[in-house]
Amino acid sequence: MKSGFYYGGHYLRVAAKIKDYINSSQGFLSDKTASSPRAVGDALESLVAEKFDMLLGNWCREYSSDFARRAMADLAFTDKEGFYSIVDVKTHRADTNFNMPNLTSVERLARFYESDTNVFSLIMVRYSIDGTRAIVSEVLFLPIEFLDWNCLTIGALGWGQIQIANSNDIRIVDGCSRRRWMLQLCDAMDEFYPREIIKIRDRIDRFAAVRNHWESKGDIWAG
Repeated sequence: MKSGFYYGGHYLRVAAKIKDYINSSQGFLSDKTASSPRAVGDALESLVAEKFDMLLGNWCREYSSDFARRAMADLAFTDKEGFYSIVDVKTHRADTNFNMPNLTSVERLARFYESDTNVFSLIMVRYSIDGTRAIVSEVLFLPIEFLDWNCLTIGALGWGQIQIANSNDIRIVDGCSRRRWMLQLCDAMDEFYPREIIKIRDRIDRFAAVRNHWESKGDIWAG
């Protein structure tokens, strides 16, 4: 069973509602916060969290925004079909040249997707600043499997972190099947891990040389 919310295109209407809602909700930034991308990001995330269940409309059966800072997601909802979506909210200031946000751990995602009714989604808010006003030019809201692997990469943290390679170049494959996307993830890891093995071997060799250096030195600091 596919999610009617995502594969029926309803998520696109919610993305449009989020954009309109933020653009109509001014006055939440000050001179100080407007100059800080982190502060603006936190403010936009809070703004979305306040009304997200209402923006989902009758698709929302249960909703929560009570997550720890290091949790896998910022928001979560169960829809009327019983699908459970956790949502990672990201923001991107349009006039920055480069931004490479982490999405999630490959291992955490693999475990989460052992259930066919779990969905890991992303909200990306692209904005610019005019004084103390945030002007949103685009909101993307979609499951991770709708992101084209040509705009993703794997970062070397833990088991590996799925990252957007450049927030200025996000590519979408609307309706991509989860099976196809997860097999592409496996292909990406088949390429990533051997490169990491080579790096580890280089590091082992480096500290073998460091050990040899220190074993050959006299201990001039001995008491």
